[in-house]
Amino acid sequence: MADYCCSSMAADLNQSCEQHADRSDCPDALIDQIRGGYGIIVHDGGSSVIEIAFCPWCGTKLPPISDLELFDLPNDDEHSAR
Repeated sequence: MADYCCSSMAADLNQSCEQHADRSDCPDALIDQIRGGYGIIVHDGGSSVIEIAFCPWCGTKLPPISDLELFDLPNDDEHSAR
């Protein structure tokens, strides 16, 4: 289990729904953890989130969502070819 800033954040991120296999489909799921950061789930049928900088329950500063995945970084061969 990951460490969260407060018990409310942990409860939201660890909750499961018997009716919805995907958290983004469940109206009870409010927050999602993505690429090292956190976002409020946009319940519009997709998997979008709106990034948040602070926990909505305790106010702790949260890490930003990373813009790059590791596989997006150029390897040494691609870098030297430029």
